Amino acid sequence: MDDAGVVLLGQAEGLPAGVRLALVLTVDFFPPVVEDPYYYGAIAAANSLSDVYAMGGKPVSALTLASIPKEFPAEWVGEIHRGGFEKIHAAGASIAGGHTVQGQIQFGFSVTGVVDPERMTANSGARAGDRVYLTKPLGMGTMTTAAKKGAISWSELLPAAVQMATLNDQSCAAMVAAGARACTDVTGFGLVGHGRNIAAASGLTLRIETARVPLFGDVLELARRGLNSGGAKRGRTALAPEVSIAPGLEDALVNLMFDAETSGGLLIAIPPGSAAALERELRARGQLVAPIGEFVAASGVNVELR
Repeated sequence: MDDAGVVLLGQAEGLPAGVRLALVLTVDFFPPVVEDPYYYGAIAAANSLSDVYAMGGKPVSALTLASIPKEFPAEWVGEIHRGGFEKIHAAGASIAGGHTVQGQIQFGFSVTGVVDPERMTANSGARAGDRVYLTKPLGMGTMTTAAKKGAISWSELLPAAVQMATLNDQSCAAMVAAGARACTDVTGFGLVGHGRNIAAASGLTLRIETARVPLFGDVLELARRGLNSGGAKRGRTALAPEVSIAPGLEDALVNLMFDAETSGGLLIAIPPGSAAALERELRARGQLVAPIGEFVAASGVNVELR
């Protein structure tokens, strides 16, 4: 399954003969991952937009989805929307409407984008030998869990909030320019879970060199204290039959590979002959350049952690 739905348009939909265009359709909303209302809205928007970028697309419009408790102060509601709207506009998309209900706090967007079908980065597009790059450091699930448990302060969490609110637009532009074959964004299923989706769809094994995976700040130390998100344990249990873990890997580091991310980076598969081009394109746009492994012929599992 891909990160978003794709609808191919053609003459039946009013396009001129020979013009190929596809709509990219996605929706995402969730409860607060941070206590600051502005950053909550901004992170929710960046996360919603990310599925369009994972398909190599460009967002064009968004519908707001909000469930707001009756007792919420008006200024909090305003800040949540302000954070979300600023990110949607920064992506070059328009707010086309939305729907609000009264209930438990949830916020997000239904996003529509467009993509050239010939350049779309579907999960099934990886090939054996493709190099794999990650465009944001891991650790958001552990950082937000540590904050909720009082292990770190807001000032310590703020840099992570800034990362989660950062759009994946520049990484998307870089991979499209370099000719990437497949991509996913790393969110709730963690690096292993989302990498597994590409491997399964492509009939391959994703081999991850854990020592090369970028980690956020001191998140490994927090993981050593058992502060991973609940998703780390659930993912490690559910995916155990599909993942091989090399002997000797530190347990805390392995947990971070499974840790649930919020608005994580893109996981990009690129032919080896185009890897240097991807690195140039990423650097030119100020993005992280982090090769973390490769896709290989199916080995009996979907993911190998080495």
